[in-house]
Amino acid sequence: MWIFYNPNPKAIRVGDCVIRAISKLTNQSWEETYLDLTTYGLMKCDMPSANAVWGSYLRDKGYVRDAIDNSCPDCYCVADFAREHPRGKYLLAISGHVVAVEDGDWYDSWDSYGELPQYYWKYGR
Repeated sequence: MWIFYNPNPKAIRVGDCVIRAISKLTNQSWEETYLDLTTYGLMKCDMPSANAVWGSYLRDKGYVRDAIDNSCPDCYCVADFAREHPRGKYLLAISGHVVAVEDGDWYDSWDSYGELPQYYWKYGR
């Protein structure tokens, strides 16, 4: 089920999805996550929203990247993933967006129910 989640102090809903999602999954504030990703971006000479930057950050936090089953790439959506993963913490990468999934629910500032995930990060092994 979709649960509204927007820790952005100014309630901005565009451009900071990776900060919002990671703050949810790591139980950090939006500000702490923003500063951490900015530091990682500085070390990598890239923007905090770059996949390589936040991917490195997640890896250092204990997340592992995995592929989405390709049996139905045009029909497998965020809601399907959440239903099939009733336990655990995940970050789903969808086209131009990321969303946090925790214990079968997805947390976002809008209902990304029907979006098609491309890959995901899972907490733990």
